Amino acid sequence: MNVLVVDDDVVARMMLMHLVDSCGSHAIVEADDGADAWRQLEAGLRPDIVFCDLRMPHLSGLELLQRVRHDPLLAALPFVLVSAASDSATMDEAAQAGASGYIVKPFRHDDVRVQFERLFPPADANDANDEAPDAVVRRLGIDIERLRVYLDGLARQVQAAQGGLAEGAEGAEQLARLRAGCTMLGLHGAAEALGRAPLAAGLAQAQAAVMRQIERAARA
Repeated sequence: MNVLVVDDDVVARMMLMHLVDSCGSHAIVEADDGADAWRQLEAGLRPDIVFCDLRMPHLSGLELLQRVRHDPLLAALPFVLVSAASDSATMDEAAQAGASGYIVKPFRHDDVRVQFERLFPPADANDANDEAPDAVVRRLGIDIERLRVYLDGLARQVQAAQGGLAEGAEGAEQLARLRAGCTMLGLHGAAEALGRAPLAAGLAQAQAAVMRQIERAARA
């Protein structure tokens, strides 16, 4: 797995890189602040997950997260913020910006490991209750090509939601439609994930489930 670690404090960055490395076999790329990380992402770097300090000069972790969430090519990227701040206002701001997770300094091995386990559960755990594409087409009375069209449409809707849901009742209705779409297309694990907090993690899991189903449908 490719992991991007971003922190302007070199000691904290090295410590976080060590903890990431202790959680499995990962290729780690480092950035010395948010601006450096954004330059690498714009140049084509595509990590599987980002661990990023919240407060940095030039471009803060929150500002980097906002840029990532508004970029269609990066919007689904799991993004974990790391900070000494543990107040509810800061954590709420991070969640509203689309953070996939939040670790409070001083961090420990278990704090990092839990993020990997939560954001990247085993594929069979995600797929255990999902229907095979051929079962879905039989239930809906459609052909495999129509299923692919539906899945492509759902993938676009999930990606759009990762850029930000509407506020209030409209956002709740949008989320309900996504859950209904996942259920209709046999993605029951994704529908369940969208009903749990944090929302960013649920959307990331839903996007991954839709993409897996698209691949399965292509082989059907």
